[in-house]
Parts: sequence; C-alpha cells; structure tokens
Amino acid sequence: MSPDPYKIRDFVSDFDSIADAFSERSRMLSATAEVMANIKYGSGDRETVDVILPKRPHAGAPLHVFVHGGYWRSGEKQNYRLVAAPVLAAGGIAAIVEYDLMPGARLDVLVAQVRRSLLWLQSKASDFGADPTKTTVSGHSAGAHLASFLAARGPAETAMPRLPTVQALLLVSGIYDLSDIPTSFLRDEAKMSQEEAADWSPLTSAQRPGPRRIIAVGAEETAPFQDQAAAFHTLSNGIGEGGDLVVAPGLNHMNIVLDLADPDGILGWRLFDLVDGAGKRA
Repeated sequence: MSPDPYKIRDFVSDFDSIADAFSERSRMLSATAEVMANIKYGSGDRETVDVILPKRPHAGAPLHVFVHGGYWRSGEKQNYRLVAAPVLAAGGIAAIVEYDLMPGARLDVLVAQVRRSLLWLQSKASDFGADPTKTTVSGHSAGAHLASFLAARGPAETAMPRLPTVQALLLVSGIYDLSDIPTSFLRDEAKMSQEEAADWSPLTSAQRPGPRRIIAVGAEETAPFQDQAAAFHTLSNGIGEGGDLVVAPGLNHMNIVLDLADPDGILGWRLFDLVDGAGKRA
C-alpha cells in the first residue's frame, strides 16, 4: 500500500520534537508579551481568541489574525502563539483564533466560526488599540483552508456570505482540494463526508476579489500540498490579485510553522512585511 501523503507524521521524522517546539516557543512568547487570553467571540466553549499586544502598542496598530491547523480535528490556539513574534516585531497586534473540531462539529460550522471571529475582532479592534481597516490573516494547513473562506463563497453557498474585509491572506501549506480527505487516514478522525469535501474545496469556490493572496508551501512537503498550492495560486491570479507563490526551500509541513514564527525566516519575513505594510497604509 502506498503511503498516505496526508499523514505528515510518516514524512517528518522529528514530528514530535517540532510539535514540542511549537508549545515551548509559544510559552516563551507568552511570558514576555501581554496576552489577553480566551476572549469570547461567540457563545461556544471554543469560540475564543487570544489577543497578543506589543510592548509599546500604538493606537491604530495593524491587526493580524492567525488560524491554526490540525486537520480540522485537533489543535489548541495557545500552542500557536509563537506566530505572533513577527507581528509584534512589526508593531502589530496578533490574534490567534480557536474553533470547534471535527467530528464533533461539521465543516460548515468551522468555516462560519472563523468568519465570525474575524467580524467580531474587527468590530472590537479599537478596544485593544487595533485598526480594523489594517487587517491581515494567515493560516497553516487546515487553518489556511479555513482562512481562504474569509474571501470566498463555497460551492454550496447560494449567496455571498457576510465576509470581513482583509488586506491580505498568507496561506501556508494549505489544503485546497478536499476530495481525497474522506478516504485518507483522517476518515475515522475527522469523518469528513464526500459532500462536505465537495462543498468546501477552495479550488472550486468563488474567490472574492480584494485581498492579496500569498500562497506558501515547503519544498519538502508531499505532492498534494505542492500541487494544490500551485493550483490555488493560479486560481488567485485568475481573479487579478497578482499574489505570490512561495516555495520555501528545506521546509516541510511542520518546520514551516517555526519559520513563519521567526522574523528572520523566509515566511516570517513575509509576515513581518505584510503587517508592516498594512500599518503604513491609511
């Protein structure tokens, strides 16, 4: 039997040590930054965000929101606070979003929660010193998939949903064609149906013009992630946004998060530049 290209653990030998580094670097950042934890954006137990402030915040700072991965069925936002480092370095305010998990919640619920979290954050931005018109978003893996629907209508959505206005999306190691997920190793963990896969595949969604889309993938990732990143970049360029495709050398599906969280990393620099640029625009 061929190895499942979505089962990342089989392709990253130091999977567990990298996951531990996510947690440790997040703890270190939390110890030195001001963290407003578990702010409710809805009534559900996991409908919360962590807001992380720079040491010397300025009124009207740019807002950057990160959506974590975990194949829709795992992940805790506090273990992804490390991604705030480039945001804080650029003078921005970071927000890490939490959402419900499959199979307890269905995929349409997760998409709706991420959308609603952005709308809530923008409505409350001035309360913690951010300017909602300077909003950028990033996401990793399943988080990149969910974040893509901040500027898109799913194939089964009959009307354009209420969406936030964001300046740019930095989508890292995303899954943009879900058709193989129901029969992958996730079949018993996420229990995604073929109908859900068809209803929420970004590559067959109606992309909304507006935000610049930067599509990133590690050069060491498996074929589906690389192929889908290239296809989604082509789709994004087709609506005239002129986004970038970044294939980061030496990075796999796990250590790419460490790079994103490093202001001097290939993607960390991109994140810094995104937030810094948003802050300089009126």
